[in-house]
Amino acid sequence: MVPKIDVIACLGDNYAYLLRDGESGTAVVIDAPEAAPILAAVDVSGGRLDAILLTHHHRDHIEGAAAIVERTGAKLIGAAADIHRLPPLDRAVHDGESLSVGPLDFRVIATPGHTRGHVVYHAPMARALFSGDTLFSLGCGRLFEGSAAEMWESLLRLAALPPETVICPGHEYTASNGRFALSVDPQNASLAERLAEVEVLRAAGQPTVPVTLQRELLTNPFLRAGDPRLAESLGMVGQPAVEVFAELRRRKDSFR
Repeated sequence: MVPKIDVIACLGDNYAYLLRDGESGTAVVIDAPEAAPILAAVDVSGGRLDAILLTHHHRDHIEGAAAIVERTGAKLIGAAADIHRLPPLDRAVHDGESLSVGPLDFRVIATPGHTRGHVVYHAPMARALFSGDTLFSLGCGRLFEGSAAEMWESLLRLAALPPETVICPGHEYTASNGRFALSVDPQNASLAERLAEVEVLRAAGQPTVPVTLQRELLTNPFLRAGDPRLAESLGMVGQPAVEVFAELRRRKDSFR
C-alpha cells in the first residue's frame, strides 16, 4: 500500500506534508511552519504523529515544531549540519543516510544552496520527494547561504531521481515561478500547458503541488539549465550549464 500524503497549508504560502501508512497508522510530518493546521490534520488522520522531519532552519519551517512535539510526543529529526540552528533534535541525520519511522523509509539528501545545511527527504515507498526550499514547482530556492554551483549540483542530484517521483515543496510559489519561466522559455508548450493548469487550480483555491519530477524536467527552467535551447534563449549558447543556471537565478532574483 502506498502511504497517503496530505498537503497542509500553513502561514501565508507554506506547506507541510503529512505522510501516513494506512496499515500501521505510522505518521510523519515534513516541516513544521505552523502548529494549528498541522495538529488539525493529525487529528483528522487519527491523532497519531511519530516524527517531524525538518528540511532547514528557517523560521517558517520550524516555528510550529515545539508545540507539535509537546502535544503529540513526535520525535524531531533534522540535519546534523544544522543542529546548532534547529530546535532540539531527537535524531540528527547526514547526507545519504537511510531513515526509518516504522514502515516509512526515507533517504536523506543534502542539498546546499538555499542554506548550507538544507536536506531533503526521498520516500521511495510513497514515490515522493519532500524538497523544502531547494526545489519548487517551476522554480528553486534563493541562494541565501550557498553558491550557484552548489545549488546546481543539488538540483542535479534531485533530477536523477525516478521521473515518477512527486515533488512536495515547502511553498506555493508555482504561479509566480511560472511567470518567470515563461519569460525565459516562451516557446515551451509543456510550460504553457502547466501554467493553464496552475491558473485553474489557484482559482479554485487548490494547491499546485505535488507535481511529478517528469513534468518539472520539462517545464522548470532551473532543472533545464543544461538544455541548449534554454541557453540560446538567454544568449548563452555554448556556456556551461552551471553558468546558465547562475544567470537564471540572477534574473529571477530581480524579476517582477
